[in-house]
Amino acid sequence: MTHPSSVTSFCALNLILTATVISTMTRPSTAADTTAAARAFIEDYELNIRPLEIATNKAWWDANTTGSDEAYAAKEAAENKLDEALSSPERFARLKEIHAGEIGDPLSARQIRILYLRHLGKQVPPDLLKRMAAKANAIEKIFNVYRAQVGEQSLTDSQVRDILGKSSDSDERKRIWEASKGVGAAVEKELRELVFLRNEAARQLGFEDFHVMQCELSEQKQADLVALFDELDGLTREPFAKAKARIDEKLAQSYKITVDELRPWHYHDPFFQEAPKVYDVDLDGPLKDQDIVNICQRFYRGINLPIDDVIRRSDLFEKPGKSPHAFCTDIDRQGDVRVLANIVSNQYWMGTMLHELGHAVYSSKNIPDALPYLLRTDAHILCTEGVAMMFERFASDGKWLQAFDVPIDNPQAYTAAGAQMRSDKLLIFSRWCQVMLRFEIELYKNPGQDLNDLWWRLVHDYQGLTPPENRNAPDYASKIHIVSAPVYYHNYMMGELFACQVHAAIARQVLNDDQPSQAIYTDNPQVGAFMNEKVFGPGATLSWNELTEHATGEKLGSKAFAEEFEQ
Repeated sequence: MTHPSSVTSFCALNLILTATVISTMTRPSTAADTTAAARAFIEDYELNIRPLEIATNKAWWDANTTGSDEAYAAKEAAENKLDEALSSPERFARLKEIHAGEIGDPLSARQIRILYLRHLGKQVPPDLLKRMAAKANAIEKIFNVYRAQVGEQSLTDSQVRDILGKSSDSDERKRIWEASKGVGAAVEKELRELVFLRNEAARQLGFEDFHVMQCELSEQKQADLVALFDELDGLTREPFAKAKARIDEKLAQSYKITVDELRPWHYHDPFFQEAPKVYDVDLDGPLKDQDIVNICQRFYRGINLPIDDVIRRSDLFEKPGKSPHAFCTDIDRQGDVRVLANIVSNQYWMGTMLHELGHAVYSSKNIPDALPYLLRTDAHILCTEGVAMMFERFASDGKWLQAFDVPIDNPQAYTAAGAQMRSDKLLIFSRWCQVMLRFEIELYKNPGQDLNDLWWRLVHDYQGLTPPENRNAPDYASKIHIVSAPVYYHNYMMGELFACQVHAAIARQVLNDDQPSQAIYTDNPQVGAFMNEKVFGPGATLSWNELTEHATGEKLGSKAFAEEFEQ
């Protein structure tokens, strides 16, 4: 195996040579000339930039699985080399010219569009790119090594969730919740500086701010997102209020307090993005001591989307310094797909592993090798999130779990409770996504405002939570996505719409089931065949809305989503 440093040194030489060649190319004057120029540019990208992307992906993996200073230094160095290549003014001038021309080959045209958007965001001074990378890496490292400190206890993220899911002591819950939010104070200053740097970069490129730019670079419009989320707000506000009133009553009873005394630390999840466990059965109970990895392997094998090779490459259990979260990454778009996780035998991690492995099957594992490198990926981040969410849905279904030999005393009651939880989760998650979208819009629009107050106003307005009295802390900064995946979270909600729509299509077209909300699939290779043909096969040749229509017959909408929680 060639060592990454050798690859990048070779690439640096090639970049110099390529820049010289590009600068001497004649301007394309016809569609044929533009098409030829497009193909040459794509070939050059694969030769010179692709190795840098792979090296960056490997460095990211090492940093997040080890947390070491050396690994983070290597990650930052790899990111800087990639940014330097993408920010080349000479390369971008040539690309911009090709992008503006008429390209006769649709596959080449689509690749040039992707490359144009990818390069555009890097057309700022190299020093600014390096400062942003250094700042983001420093904050990400703090997140990865942070542990909630409560007295003498140092708690992992899973331990925090476990206590918040079980403790009936309001004082203990408050201490744990506040400790989990402590990472926000640890990164607040650096995060604000990073936001200003991101805005500076966006404005140099002619965008109003970083949020507007990121939307444009991912083929979305901020105004369209706001319109969609306004529609979802109207659709979910009343059903959510009813669900939350029911949940609040049960929570208050469990803590022996009044509903008016409920505060954010009473809702089991640190951000109230998950449904609290207030159901008549213990959804975690059947999964205690179960081999979650084995269940996932059997499930995906049964629908003819096996993931055994992914499992072999993955890092799945807690260890010091490792990121406490869960991710899936496609290292090289040639099948080297890996999952980072911190598995505990409970319903949360059952769902999380189905989710992350859903990302894994929607990757170069199943996207056709015949597609070129740039198109051998998902159509859009919302589409891969949607696939992951679609498979995640089965984690609380008693019939589905029984199919994998999970013992359940009363499967009918478990399934009924799981269905109620899923309906609640859709509503709760929808309202949480409202907070994230609107907070990030305002964060980049005016980063100098009182962000603590903004955060809690949005949480109150959209999630119905009572803010803690006399608290003035940067709780917004405790959400890692704001740092490491900025202007991303709205895609989770759009992914949920996509998930409901694709699942409904599978239920009706593959399973002949007119009640998608109750449909499950196990040991059915036709599900994999549908996904390969309708979702994975096109890769990135289609835009996200084109893929939605290709897979389901309709553009992305809220109809299937509404049917799920209106049952």
